[in-house]
Amino acid sequence: MSGRLTGIGVGPGDPELITLKGLKRLQQADVVAYPAGLNGRPGVAERIVADWLQPHQERLSLQFPYVLEPDQLDRAWTVAAETVLPHLRAGRDVAFVSEGDIGFYSTYAYLAAKLRDAAPDLTVEAIPGVCSPLAAAARLGQPLTRQNQRLAVLPALYAPEELMAALAWADVVVLMKVASVLPRIRPILADHGLLERSWLVERVGWPEERLLGSLATAPLEGLSYFTMLLVEVHPPGSQETAAL
Repeated sequence: MSGRLTGIGVGPGDPELITLKGLKRLQQADVVAYPAGLNGRPGVAERIVADWLQPHQERLSLQFPYVLEPDQLDRAWTVAAETVLPHLRAGRDVAFVSEGDIGFYSTYAYLAAKLRDAAPDLTVEAIPGVCSPLAAAARLGQPLTRQNQRLAVLPALYAPEELMAALAWADVVVLMKVASVLPRIRPILADHGLLERSWLVERVGWPEERLLGSLATAPLEGLSYFTMLLVEVHPPGSQETAAL
């Protein structure tokens, strides 16, 4: 086994947010792999790196279903690993690119684990990238956290009670892929007096990016899957934060 697997976080959407190290490793790879898009369209990571790829590089589109069923996911990771492994065994370096950061809710971790199981001598490298909450805070012109604020991040498909639990201890809460649950969580945030301190950002870093303002006035309909909500529960230096 002489090929190297490199996982590269390529940022949330803007191709210029990829790190210099990530770009170098990307362009050095013999094969560039990425999650396939839906309905034959390019996936998010594929779109981000498209202009950085070299003509001689082989492109490898891997299918990962958008489901929560463990057995189905495990089969997809196994098939993906079986697709990548022959390239590595042939001595070819493979870069797997993921939107955002490679270790922040990324499919890469599962693929790398499957490949390590199949080839324990595999050389593996992970290169971090800019994750979407950091990019969203930058676009809003504010830090994600300040002073001693504590941060909670809730991924997609969370329940309202999980938000209630996070509000009990966190000073800043990030709600990922929030569009489908907004009608249920908006009343909770209203009860806590947080609508004016909750900001919606859609498709951060993309040409279609929208900064939708606070939840007090932002629309709840027609939002894309890639919409997040940043909530400042307790400002820095507030009595609540100081007491924690």
